[in-house]
Amino acid sequence: MSEFHHYEMNFGPQHPSTHGVLRLMLTLDGEMVVKADPHIGMLHRGTEKLIEHKTYVQALPYMERLDYMSMMGNMHAYCMAVEKLSGIDVPQRAQYIRTMFDELGRITNHMLWVGTCALDLGAMTVFLYCSREREAIFDIFESASGARMHTAYYRPGGVYRDLPDQMPKYEPTPLRTQKQLDEMNKGRDGSLLDFIDHFIGTLPSRIDALETLLTDNRIWKQRNVGIGVIAPEDAVKMGCTGPVLRASGIAWDLRKKQPYAAYDQVDFDIPVGKEGDCYDRYLVRIAEARQSARIVKQCVDWLKKNPGPVMVEDRKIAPPPRAEMKANMEALIHHFKLFSEGFHAPAGEVYAAVEQAKGEFGVYLVSDGGNKPYRIKLHTPDFVHLSMMAKMAPGHMISDIVALIGTYDIVFGSVDK
Repeated sequence: MSEFHHYEMNFGPQHPSTHGVLRLMLTLDGEMVVKADPHIGMLHRGTEKLIEHKTYVQALPYMERLDYMSMMGNMHAYCMAVEKLSGIDVPQRAQYIRTMFDELGRITNHMLWVGTCALDLGAMTVFLYCSREREAIFDIFESASGARMHTAYYRPGGVYRDLPDQMPKYEPTPLRTQKQLDEMNKGRDGSLLDFIDHFIGTLPSRIDALETLLTDNRIWKQRNVGIGVIAPEDAVKMGCTGPVLRASGIAWDLRKKQPYAAYDQVDFDIPVGKEGDCYDRYLVRIAEARQSARIVKQCVDWLKKNPGPVMVEDRKIAPPPRAEMKANMEALIHHFKLFSEGFHAPAGEVYAAVEQAKGEFGVYLVSDGGNKPYRIKLHTPDFVHLSMMAKMAPGHMISDIVALIGTYDIVFGSVDK
């Protein structure tokens, strides 16, 4: 009689469901996972070391490239660390703009997540629906900053510039009928805030459509219900944050527990799950997208009523307006010094964290009084969640590994840093 032996299999790094260059060494008994050993580091960019050779402003774009799904939250944490270190007070209008853009970033993160996770598990249509919502949000980012994804819109001291008074429109082409053009330009007749208001008004019905496709779908539930269950006490012990923690029933959210920006001025709820499985992690993220729409609506209403500065007026921190620079020698000197040398932060160390779409994203910053960070260490949520794979994977089928990776919501720029 033949004997069955465990055998090892490489899952990735080329596998489309690994969301980057994750290599999992799986020890299998038939199709059952006995042991999982995640191998990371293949995308290591040395981000933390590179930043030590950049000025505080030059280091900012590195934050966005850590996680292309949640760019705004990463920038926000870094700016908060620099501001805390330097004692910078950010204008209130800039705080509301940051809050609004953080939540738009959360929506685009969750839209891409649900689209790719569904794609990994066999549902194609959802990804196309989610791409439509992301395109609208990227139009918003581009209108405000000039870039669609990596915006560098947040700056230490505020934001790059105020929101524009005119939302760009799609132009006529031979490939578009007038009816199609009118449909594409809905909500674009006014300012950027008017367009955001229009977009947020349509979002709940769009999320309803996603839920119609997935929430009660028999195959979707078979692939997710009861898979990857994380007990509340295990979630805390393993350092989970964000939707992964809240799906296990723990209502921990930095926006409520340690408010920053304008989060103490807006009203929203913290969605939590009950079972802590892959299905609950899906439900929590969908509910979070709805709550983000509530927050954005409140920010839009406040910003329409309250004009004001969006950047500190300290010329050692923020560049002077271009018109002032061309007429004033001192302003020109400030501009030159700021963009050639940067500003100096006082010696010391700080930690700042935000509730990014995936969980707690933290920046530990050390300054020696120079114009560059002396040391920087980044706490990324997906790195912590991926480390649970060795504990969570055993006892599941190979096909369940795809659902586990998907609902952890990992991006390898953020994991490998």
